[in-house]
Amino acid sequence: MNGYEESVREVAVPRELGAVADLAPVDGSGGPQWLVLGQDGRISRWDPVTGQHAVLAATTVPVETEPEGHRGERIRRRLHASGDGDFAAVVNDYGRFGELLDLRTGEVTRALDGQSYNSWTVPFSLAFVEHQGRCVVVHRTDWNRLDVSDPGTGELLTGRPEAGFAEHHLDFFHGALYPSPDGRRILDDGWLWHPIGIPAVWRLDRWLGENPWESEDGPSRLDLCDRAYYWNHAMTWIGPDRVAVGGLGDDDDDMRAGARIFELSATANEVLAFEGPGGRFFSDGTRLFSSDDSALSAWDPTDGRLLGTVPGFSPTHHHASGRQFLELEGGAVRLLAY
Repeated sequence: MNGYEESVREVAVPRELGAVADLAPVDGSGGPQWLVLGQDGRISRWDPVTGQHAVLAATTVPVETEPEGHRGERIRRRLHASGDGDFAAVVNDYGRFGELLDLRTGEVTRALDGQSYNSWTVPFSLAFVEHQGRCVVVHRTDWNRLDVSDPGTGELLTGRPEAGFAEHHLDFFHGALYPSPDGRRILDDGWLWHPIGIPAVWRLDRWLGENPWESEDGPSRLDLCDRAYYWNHAMTWIGPDRVAVGGLGDDDDDMRAGARIFELSATANEVLAFEGPGGRFFSDGTRLFSSDDSALSAWDPTDGRLLGTVPGFSPTHHHASGRQFLELEGGAVRLLAY
């Protein structure tokens, strides 16, 4: 990506949107757009190229105080959005509460509660996915339990008898969720005692269509690797069947910057590991992008070659379908269209 330095530009956030807490990419009729969560709780739709914007709703998620024994991660507001921008979720990462909103009406459709047991160790597990032409949202309802709801009505789609949770008990703290580009799988950056970070994958289509316990112990559930005291770090899908996981090593005390590439079929096979990528991971379906404190870098995930860099640009958000990188730092926005 050498030569893109001159394409990075600062974008003025419209004064009406206020201070920016978070953003989420959505598709618009005129091109890529972003949902903006303001520090005041308002949710707006914004096109950073044209400057057009509109306030759609406001969140009522309660402010949470830091739990005792917190290990450095701070509770922060996080914005998630469906691809078409009709629905949003605002959650307290490393906290307990959140809510779903229908942005067509501005109404809250469901209050979310991930419960409080060790919630400070992981972001609030949530992801929007399109399943059989229908938008659904996967979200944590307990430290070791995920459910799926309809974001338009708030209806729970994965009701299971409580008696079954003893038989299908999962000793696993759900973390950040990453749906595959085709919506068939979920990647979960969770952990279990002692503690060990274990990225896990399972089939969403089987969960919703065949086995209500697929996310606990279904046959499609695969553990990719295990790293002592290491989770809440970079990972991304590269197409529907490959995952890049950040970090080379087996322990937080002995971890090097790099990427491990896993091919998924009936098993999870590590096909490549290479040094270099650090910080956040993104992908356009073919390339792996890493964003650390010094640069945005592009890598070939088939052989580990460095394809290019954009020095001095450290994006925090990626609009994959709209081909935009966005850096949010202290409320200021820098944009790269590629």
